[in-house]
Amino acid sequence: MSPSYKLDRIDLKILAELQRNGRITNVELADLVNLSPSPCLMRVKKLQKAGYITGYAAQVDMAKLGETLTVFTEFTLRNHRQIDFARFQEALEQVECCVECHLVSGGYDYLAKFVTASISDYQTIVEELIDRDVGIDKYFSFVVMKTPFSKTRMPLTHLFADKI
Repeated sequence: MSPSYKLDRIDLKILAELQRNGRITNVELADLVNLSPSPCLMRVKKLQKAGYITGYAAQVDMAKLGETLTVFTEFTLRNHRQIDFARFQEALEQVECCVECHLVSGGYDYLAKFVTASISDYQTIVEELIDRDVGIDKYFSFVVMKTPFSKTRMPLTHLFADKI
């Protein structure tokens, strides 16, 4: 199965089920996608090898751990050469509290999501980025007051409904 391999409906069902429950047993997964266990396991291994499955992780309830602060930040860079984008992305990737980074179109260049211990922690991170001179022209911060919901699964059954 190469990266150009076209997934079939069973592969998509496997991916959707693994998103719902990454700890599901192979026997349970096989039953849900109407395969016997051996072919199901072979498909999962092929999906992993081809890079469709990039890993498994625990979903942690941050509120149970204590108070945190989530901040979305819009960054605009001074210059827009490839080297400027690469330097900024590399710097941001090294910031452990930056959990998402998106290059976007529109009025700014990047949208980043930070999860920090406090507003002063966030401020320190941004000041360090500015001090490192990674090309930031301006930035705008949006502090999250409440997160009514956050989905961890991609809507595979909706996006590829015609294939499932």
